[in-house]
Formats: sequence, structure tokens, C-alpha cells
Amino acid sequence: MEISKKSDSVTGIVEPKEAFLYKPPTDEIKQKYAHLFAIEMSLKPRVFKWLFDKVVALFLLSFSIPILLLLKVAYLIEGWIDPESKGPMFFYYNCVSGGKVVPKYKLRLIKMKYIEPEGAARHDWIAFSAEWTPDSRTRVGEFVKNYYLDELPQFYSVLKGDMSLVGPRPLSVIHYERDREQGNVTRFLLKGGLLGLGHVEKGTSEMGKAIYEYEYIDQYIKRSSFGLLWLDLQIIGRGIKLILKGGGH
Repeated sequence: MEISKKSDSVTGIVEPKEAFLYKPPTDEIKQKYAHLFAIEMSLKPRVFKWLFDKVVALFLLSFSIPILLLLKVAYLIEGWIDPESKGPMFFYYNCVSGGKVVPKYKLRLIKMKYIEPEGAARHDWIAFSAEWTPDSRTRVGEFVKNYYLDELPQFYSVLKGDMSLVGPRPLSVIHYERDREQGNVTRFLLKGGLLGLGHVEKGTSEMGKAIYEYEYIDQYIKRSSFGLLWLDLQIIGRGIKLILKGGGH
């Protein structure tokens, strides 16, 4: 997807002007999903989906601990070999999930010199956005990005209730505001997910098309609890294929 960008004169970070990477709703979307645009409150949790999220997040978070410990060792070794790569493994920036500002936890991919200190202290996305510039990444960070391991800490966000396993991908505050300004309502209506119906289109020309997020929320409302769970399982299956494929799109 082509997006116009601007460069930060201090950090050299390239920032997109639009809601990264999501497009505004088309007239077709506004007509087909007019009932969603009329909703004024965030949608209530579905019990089976909520329970499924908690159980799976607890299991996967436990499964992730040995991986995170190995990565911590890798971070320490790389920092010892290359002092520019030294720094904390975890960080977070503020994002919006279901209309609420929550911390989005990730693993650091870039060298500390590419992180803008004042923005990082405020937990602004832009302070860390150099992760999209491959030259700024550490060697461990490049590996982590290729297999989406930087998202592992978000199982904790699911467990504590800030996110869901499946839902519209949460955006940083600045991009959430831009997304609302361009007319989208999905990230206000529903809690953000580790995976989304549109998010699993990463690496294709379909990535960023708003219709997938609206279709998921429409199904969230219309399906039975078991029907919604089956849809989530299908999306998770597609997400696993994406992760195994690698590439860190």
C-alpha cells in the first residue's frame, strides 16, 4: 500500500500522514454497514469470546515465557557485542482499543539511538516508529520482526482485558484519531485484537482495506456465540499461517 509520508527532522523517522495503514470507508461500506455507523456506544463483550480469550491467552503467555527468556539472552549478548544494540527488551506505546486508551506492549526492535526520548517517555508511537525502517533494527530485532515475535507481550494485554485475540487491530492514539477523522468507527466499537480479519491480509494488496473490519463487527453482532467462536478460530488459523510464512510485513 502506498502512503504519503513525512520525515522527523530530529530522529529521521518516516511517519505516514494517514491512519497507518488503514483506508477510509468507501460509499459501499457506508451503505452496506449503515447500522454500524449509527451505534453510539462501544459493543459489549460476548461471554464465550471473552472466556476463550482468557483461557488461550493464559496458555500462550505461559508457552511464550521460555521463548522470551531465550530472546532476553539474545538481547543481552547482542548488546555486549554491539553496544549500540543495548537496551531494554520491552516497551509500550499508547493505543486505542474499543475506544479506550491502553498500553500496547511490544519487544524493542531498533537501536536506542533511533528512539526519541521525550516521545518515548510519553509513550507515543512516533518515538518507536523507526521499527518500520529496516536499517534501524538490531539483528535480534530483525529476526523478531520477521516472525512477529514482537507481539508476544500482547497475550498479557488479552489476559488483562485490554485486547482480544481477534478484533480490529488497535492503532496508536495519533493514528486512531486520524482513522476517526477519515470516517472509520470500527476501533471505537470493538476491542482491538492481536489478529483481525483485515490484519491477516498482511503482505497483500488487501491489507488496509476497511471493509474487513466492518464485516467482522457485523458478524460479531449477528452470529451466535459458537458461530463467532468458529469465525475467530478461522482467523486465528489464517494468522498462524501468516506467522509461519514469516516476512514481518
